[in-house]
Amino acid sequence: MVVSEEFLRKLPKCEHHLHIEGTLEPDLLFPLAERNGVKLPDTFPQTVQELNEKYKSFADLQDFLNYYYIGTNVLITEEDFFQLTWEYFKKISKQSVVHTEIFYDPQSHTDRGIKLATVTNGIKRACEKAEKEFGITSKIIMCLLRHIEPAKCLETIEEAKDFLVDGTITGLGLDSAEKPFPPHLFVECYERAREINKDLKLTAHAGEEGSAKYVSDSLDLLQTTRVDHGVNSIQDGELMKRLADEQIMLTVCPLSNVKLQVVSDVKELPLQKLIDNNVPFSLNSDDPAYFGGYILDNYLQVAKSFPHWDYNVWSRIAKNAINGSWCDEKRKFELLERVDSVVQEFSK
Repeated sequence: MVVSEEFLRKLPKCEHHLHIEGTLEPDLLFPLAERNGVKLPDTFPQTVQELNEKYKSFADLQDFLNYYYIGTNVLITEEDFFQLTWEYFKKISKQSVVHTEIFYDPQSHTDRGIKLATVTNGIKRACEKAEKEFGITSKIIMCLLRHIEPAKCLETIEEAKDFLVDGTITGLGLDSAEKPFPPHLFVECYERAREINKDLKLTAHAGEEGSAKYVSDSLDLLQTTRVDHGVNSIQDGELMKRLADEQIMLTVCPLSNVKLQVVSDVKELPLQKLIDNNVPFSLNSDDPAYFGGYILDNYLQVAKSFPHWDYNVWSRIAKNAINGSWCDEKRKFELLERVDSVVQEFSK
């Protein structure tokens, strides 16, 4: 490795692709199930050890989602969502994360009778506490589940209206299984969200399972300014040029892509091609409880897979992540200076 592990630990990091429900570790899942009187299915692993073993091998995205959605059933009270989010912040506070933009899936909970406000306020409380105690700034992004019919997704947007208006929810995203549910199905949902708040930030999962066209359609039809995953963008040269020209950031999730068999090894990801074509990307953990690593683990694995990357490359990656964030310009300036300081310290 050209750069040291200590450098990667200290390098200021921004995370943009983190599903808070995907941070539900087995050692929190089972206590919450007991506390809330939730009976897990008989086919579900019955111990922390058994569940950890299952997490080591998912057949594909849908196999993972089956376990993911069962796990969400143990989250019921505002305190549960606060605790879940706070545990995430405690972990990343030791990994030089300076800014994070958290996805959450309210429909995973409202379909169970949990109020959207219960979920949102629990997450918000943890974000506020993390900024005070750790200095980590954050944004909250509400995701729609693609496998839920668009009419129901519109209802979720209306239910979230107050949070969209007051800025508690900074952005709208689109996740879950990609291929059977292309972007065009959700045009009306995105239009309605923009009507409620014209300054709302927009993103969508695209180009993980789906082709490069899913990425183009997310940009053109949904009017997103960022793309989650997006690794299949390399299939389309014109799209790559557009991503570079408009500096549209891809939020790449290396360990997740291996676990869900998008690639068999991190070194197969087109990260070098993205760099060579000036396409900005950030490195993220996606669902770290399920995929074996938080953000630092992803940085370390990428460094092992691309050992020729020097301090300049890593500085560029860190700065692209800052510039692609949805924090204000003052915060970006502060973070860019911190990157320069760390790079200078290690490249003497």
